[in-house]
Amino acid sequence: MYQVIASDLDGTLLDGDHTASAFTAQTLQTLEARGIPLIIATGRHYCDVRGIRAALGIRAHLVTSNGARIHDPDNRQIYAKNIAPAIVREMMQPEFSDGAQVNLYLDEEWLVGEECDWLLEMHKDSGFTYRVADLPNHDGEGVGKVLYIADPEHLAKIEAKLYERFGHGLYITYSLPNCLEIMAPTVSKGHALQVVLDELDLHMKDCVAFGDGLNDLEMLGTVGHPFLMGNANAKLVALLPDVPQIGRNTDASVALKLRELFKLD
Repeated sequence: MYQVIASDLDGTLLDGDHTASAFTAQTLQTLEARGIPLIIATGRHYCDVRGIRAALGIRAHLVTSNGARIHDPDNRQIYAKNIAPAIVREMMQPEFSDGAQVNLYLDEEWLVGEECDWLLEMHKDSGFTYRVADLPNHDGEGVGKVLYIADPEHLAKIEAKLYERFGHGLYITYSLPNCLEIMAPTVSKGHALQVVLDELDLHMKDCVAFGDGLNDLEMLGTVGHPFLMGNANAKLVALLPDVPQIGRNTDASVALKLRELFKLD
């Protein structure tokens, strides 16, 4: 019945300080030893998540940049989808970027428009770091994700401008209320999860998945056994009224639920 596990990171598998507890790591290691495939599905950069996976001590498929990149446990890239370069170049201009911390996710690089210490703190578990670049003059090539960070009211204005300019030619979502994330239109965690399951010869109906943000919508809406965190975004909860909620990420609730489902204790 439960043959594969997929989980988001921030607000879900990771604690409040954006690191994984020893209890969570031990739980995942035990499940992996039983032959259960693990999939990490997150908006974070691949290089960042690769470090988090190492800290967890597991071999997992990595769905990163909300599905714009997929890597297998041996770090082989099995899927990549970029935003059209011309669109990226346009999104880097002041019409969209002013008033926000702007980030670009490429295969091996994380570019930002300006220094931001708290972003580095979020990534301390992996050691991955950004490079400050002249984003308005970036050529737009090889970009899997554009991330705007600002207060929700300002991001709502950027989101409206993006829809007005590009319609549904982009996949636009939120990982956190202050993180507006943009990918190519065919990208989502749900689509990426299907790619991984096809490779593993497994099915959505047998997948257990956990998430808390709007970028988890497509994943939780398609798996057979979805779970929302107790700290999930209220908009996501409203969109998935039949999905059960578990405890909060700060209480290692994913690990506790997995121990219950797989009868580890």
